[in-house]
Amino acid sequence: MSSPDPQVRGARNHSARMPDGQRPSAAPLRAGESAGVRGPVVAVTGAASGVGALLTERLAASEEIKQVVAIDERRGECAAAQWYILDVRDPAIAEKLRGADVVVHLALDLDLETDTAARTAYNVRGTQTVLTAAAAAGVHRVVLCTSSMVYGALPDNELPLSEDAELRATAEATGVGDLLEIERLARRAPRAHPGLDVTVVRPAVLVGGTDTALTRYFESPRLLVVAGSRPAWQFCHVEDLCSALEYAVLEKVDGELAVGCDGWLEQEEIEELSGIRRMELPSAVALGAAARLHRIGLTPSPAGDLAYTMYPWVVSGSRLHEAGWRPQWTNEEVLAELLEEVAGRHTVVGRRLGRKDATAAGAAGATVALLGAAAVVRRARKARRRI
Repeated sequence: MSSPDPQVRGARNHSARMPDGQRPSAAPLRAGESAGVRGPVVAVTGAASGVGALLTERLAASEEIKQVVAIDERRGECAAAQWYILDVRDPAIAEKLRGADVVVHLALDLDLETDTAARTAYNVRGTQTVLTAAAAAGVHRVVLCTSSMVYGALPDNELPLSEDAELRATAEATGVGDLLEIERLARRAPRAHPGLDVTVVRPAVLVGGTDTALTRYFESPRLLVVAGSRPAWQFCHVEDLCSALEYAVLEKVDGELAVGCDGWLEQEEIEELSGIRRMELPSAVALGAAARLHRIGLTPSPAGDLAYTMYPWVVSGSRLHEAGWRPQWTNEEVLAELLEEVAGRHTVVGRRLGRKDATAAGAAGATVALLGAAAVVRRARKARRRI
């Protein structure tokens, strides 16, 4: 998936001469473009919020980036970027990408509360459109961001997994089906569009202004541990993800890239560092109750999410390391930030609770809340049948 160095290509273009020996006139600079900078022009989708906003600011401040084109459905705060307001599923995006060397596609919806069908339609169609538009616009590299969850959380996973490990995840966890489809599109794109390189970045549990089933795990009054499981926790701070994405943008590394803190934390270390006590349940009870609660709409988190708290899916990040990249955050530091972020929030099995509910859950423990909710639902169903 290697491609020509954009600086070398830029030097070739600047040295080209017109037939009469004159240099071609320079195109006028657009907003955010720096005179004399020979680095790539980078387009970022999903640039108004989250990781996209952080990366846009980072790239706009970099002396190695010529210009940043920011694309989203609303304007973000980075004044140095050239903004285009549109949906990434709109084929008109091809015109906005014209002149870009690299596209970083971060316009994904992984919100727990989003309708599953709508989320998949947005994520998959958006990625398809961006890849096709990038190829049509002459972009030579697209950087996609999925998750290390695509490797799957399985009891026989190696610790750590290499980037080349088989993707064994299923579509049973939140958004993972979409991510697997995006991975498939990434593998197919260079064949469908010769000359287009695709790099995929797969972060571990992402922390830093994020809200996922895995960050909500630490909002519970007790840490649910499934009997017989062996969790291993690896985090990725959004700042480290942005620096890894910048490495990919500058073509310091390519291919499939896993990114996260070095090493991992065992469940016992998590409990000691967090001060949150465990609550252990048999596998059949935990998975069965979680599935029922999700099926009837009491929790946004499907039972498949529990696997990622049961079995390891730690990654080595060897390709980034070999390229000279290192994480600036440790697992312990990211966990501390996560605990600070979720302080005051209360969740049981992925469902956010109000203050009154949280007090009851804290007193009774998550086990009672989990099984008690299922019992309440059964009673309500019986009552409806009697009516």
